[in-house]
Amino acid sequence: MLKAPRISRRHFLAGTAALPVLAQGNTAMAAADMLGVGPAKFNRMKVGAFEVTTLLAGTRAVENPKGIFGLNVDEAEFDAASAAANIPNDVAQFFFTPTVVNTGSELVLFDTGLNPAGITGALEAAGYTADQVDAVVLTHMHGDHIGGIAGDAGETFKNARYITGAAEFDFWSKSDNQGFNGKVKPLAEKFAMLDDQGTVASGISAVAAFGHTPGHMAYRIESEGSQLILGADIANHYIWSVAHPDWEVRFDMDKSAAAATRRRLLGMMAADNIPFVGYHMPFPGVGYVEAQGDGFHYTPATYQLYL
Repeated sequence: MLKAPRISRRHFLAGTAALPVLAQGNTAMAAADMLGVGPAKFNRMKVGAFEVTTLLAGTRAVENPKGIFGLNVDEAEFDAASAAANIPNDVAQFFFTPTVVNTGSELVLFDTGLNPAGITGALEAAGYTADQVDAVVLTHMHGDHIGGIAGDAGETFKNARYITGAAEFDFWSKSDNQGFNGKVKPLAEKFAMLDDQGTVASGISAVAAFGHTPGHMAYRIESEGSQLILGADIANHYIWSVAHPDWEVRFDMDKSAAAATRRRLLGMMAADNIPFVGYHMPFPGVGYVEAQGDGFHYTPATYQLYL
């Protein structure tokens, strides 16, 4: 058996003395540039035979979350819930997360983000183009969901058909809302309307989730025995909405109906162990809920939907 040669301390020091010495501050050792924080642009997973991809169409920090969440509780309760979850009480990170479902025969996009650039950029990062989208489903008509459907260049999804809830479209068509009138109303003739349990495509059906807006819809994705709920805005924060479903949210148009919808759908998902995508959940926006105390506990999905 060959033995490794012994290296004495004298030989080691002699060898290292011949190595080049880099002076402090040498540019070869300069630190890398700071690139800023930020998540990936997309997350792709499986639901049965379907591919489901969440898209980060935008994110921003928003100050004074107490002015949005927990309007019916005092600051001390809000601050205590925030501290217990180890999140700040004076600023929150908002995420805007459309979702693409590839059924194998159609590419279906749910919601369009804040603007065309945001949604097309996220789609391209995920390997899609706007022209490949076969159907665009609007869960409701708030600006952060309809903003990317059209812009200065016209329609973003020129080959797509459009789908939304009948009650939602009827409500906004009678309003003077600038975003709806400028982006959605001109496309009215291209829209198909559906009601609760209505079908978007095989394996994709509507779930009435009224309250956040008058005709707000969630969607159930089903394939080969697997399910996923696209929750849209039933719960807009994993602590201040999911853990506390009765807390009022500024953007809920009917606050009592929205709270009842939150409890009903979160309770259903907890009982049946169905994961959901929340449009404003921390990206990639996918998680599970379980009943806990008077509310629910949110657990982000890890690799369950990759397998």
